[in-house]
Amino acid sequence: MRRNVSVVLAMIAVVACAKSEAPATDSTAAASAAALGPDSASMPGAMIHIAVRDAGGRDLGMLMLTESAGGLTLAGTLRGLPPGTHAIHVHTTGQCAAPFESAGPHWNPLSKQHGTLNPLGPHLGDMPNFTVGADSSAALNVSTAGGTLRGADALLDADGASAVVHAGADDMKSDPAGNTGEKIACGAISGT
Repeated sequence: MRRNVSVVLAMIAVVACAKSEAPATDSTAAASAAALGPDSASMPGAMIHIAVRDAGGRDLGMLMLTESAGGLTLAGTLRGLPPGTHAIHVHTTGQCAAPFESAGPHWNPLSKQHGTLNPLGPHLGDMPNFTVGADSSAALNVSTAGGTLRGADALLDADGASAVVHAGADDMKSDPAGNTGEKIACGAISGT
């Protein structure tokens, strides 16, 4: 507890000094938000930690959700997934009860169709595919085509959201989910 208080006080001092000398950069804001934890999701550059689990409840790793000028980014490493290409999407509800239907539909505040190759798309929850290696691990760094954590086209609301990994690749054009197959992993996203 004493260490957490010291970290928070140090970050406040750094931010205060930065304000008196120069405007804070995105990396300063991200560092401050990370030190303050997931409750700071309304801060610019906020970082939300997402624990991802498979249908059996096995921990697959941690993803970080951050907001930038162009949308939202999921980054991190997952382990224990089947090798190959997989889809990952942001869904509307922060519930991850297997088989993950509780995560709701894709996050789609603009009422578009699915896929970046669909002329009527994409959903804001659509993200690029990622590849899992032969060792069953994957490093992710994928982004949405827009949206924010809070404010206009906001992801976070009273029931949160989720990041869902699918068994197959997204064809980026078939509505409503890109022919991705079953949902094999999920991580709840909460800003509260």
